[in-house]
Amino acid sequence: MPRVLGRAVFSIAALIVLSMVPATAQENISADDELSHFIFIGGAELSEHSELLARDDFDGAQVIYTWRRLEPREGEYAFAKIERDLEIAEGLNKKLFIQIQDRFFLPENRNLPEYILTEPQYAGGLVRQKDNAGEGQAEGSGWTGAQWNPALRARFQALLAALGERFDGRIHGINLPETAVDLTPEVQQASGFTCDGYFDATMENLAAARRAFSQSHVVQYVNFWPCEWDNSEGYMSRIFEFAEQAQVGIGGPDIIPYRRAQEKNSYQYLEAAGDRLPIVAMAVQGPTLTYTNPQTGKRFTRSEFEDYAVNQLNVDVIFWSLRTPWVRQF
Repeated sequence: MPRVLGRAVFSIAALIVLSMVPATAQENISADDELSHFIFIGGAELSEHSELLARDDFDGAQVIYTWRRLEPREGEYAFAKIERDLEIAEGLNKKLFIQIQDRFFLPENRNLPEYILTEPQYAGGLVRQKDNAGEGQAEGSGWTGAQWNPALRARFQALLAALGERFDGRIHGINLPETAVDLTPEVQQASGFTCDGYFDATMENLAAARRAFSQSHVVQYVNFWPCEWDNSEGYMSRIFEFAEQAQVGIGGPDIIPYRRAQEKNSYQYLEAAGDRLPIVAMAVQGPTLTYTNPQTGKRFTRSEFEDYAVNQLNVDVIFWSLRTPWVRQF
């Protein structure tokens, strides 16, 4: 991964973020005592999976909503799909977790609002990134929203505020996408990316989500930081410190037991501090299912995922891919 050295101290922007979120907020939220299981359906219609959601072994569903779908025109919000999905979940006495997506893992997916892609102050909106599609899988490519662009970030935070006004206390939780991003040096330079700028933008967006949602859970997916390995720049430790202070949750797109890359980055902090957070919510997605257990040489089983998640990572909620074998067993 390309490395650009960042500062080892908080920037002024990051300090401002910390001061904007009261430590006492969201005291009415606490993590579940038992492991909860949600189905992860991506951006599909929840109505297509209502029979699955109705099963007794599922507590709810996690659904992805792209920024483009939620804001088709500047300042005009389209939340009908969330309302439909929430109605289905509530009708089944289940919970809804929403993931707001500004990054995409296929070249053809450029799902930011058209005005973000075309108006000059947003500088194109999207930048090309690489993607790890799983163990033994070909490397993919896609896009990420340039959240380090202040104009773009302001519009994203306006979306979060509008979502909070409409859905705070109605949905079980909202999560922001993973911190990992892999940009070539050429893309970094052309887009104005800096390591500290990316970190500060992520922190500001998380603080904005926290302000918008005081009753529903707020979760930031944290796996890796660009420019950092094993907290070399202090990014990983700082976001966990912030999460504990602001009482927001941490999660991630992949539960991969015993994998060194994860254990040298977010996993060690989940193990040390996860029980002090209001919620830890992690996923078993399609790529996760491609990994083999180094102790058995076979693909991970459900119990192996769960044991590691609970005993090593302090996980409260698992979002299970529809491709997971035990999920498909009706």
